[in-house]
Amino acid sequence: MRFRKERVAGAIQEVVSEAITRKINDPRLAPLTTVSRVTVSGDLMVATVYVTVAGDEAAERRSLAALRHARGFVQHLVAQEIDLRQCPELRFELDEVAKKVRETMQILDENRRREPHLFEVPESGPVQIGAGREGGDEEGADQGHEQEPDE
Repeated sequence: MRFRKERVAGAIQEVVSEAITRKINDPRLAPLTTVSRVTVSGDLMVATVYVTVAGDEAAERRSLAALRHARGFVQHLVAQEIDLRQCPELRFELDEVAKKVRETMQILDENRRREPHLFEVPESGPVQIGAGREGGDEEGADQGHEQEPDE
């Protein structure tokens, strides 16, 4: 059953992506709106389409409103494409995971600009563990072990 859910989710993602780029003519839809993932319920009756929108929160809200407005049209396209007794109900949501990743990347970029020394890679090569320590293992590594003389 899991394989079937994944196939249905993949087919829905392709159809919705195609609809967003070529078939929905709504000025509220941001040019860089993409389908990041689709989840399908166990009974294949509900499909949640997660989208990411390049832009500010206002662009996200407008794009989500446009997709929800075009839901019937997009669902019709999906029903024509997939071979199921009943087409899953489409629900559009902003992908919060992608949003969190974007926010994290922005924080890292800000920190890199503010304190670049923290992000520098040493030129001396790989770090050797235990090298250069006083009283390290180099001197006393063979303590308690007698070496056999070469014959």
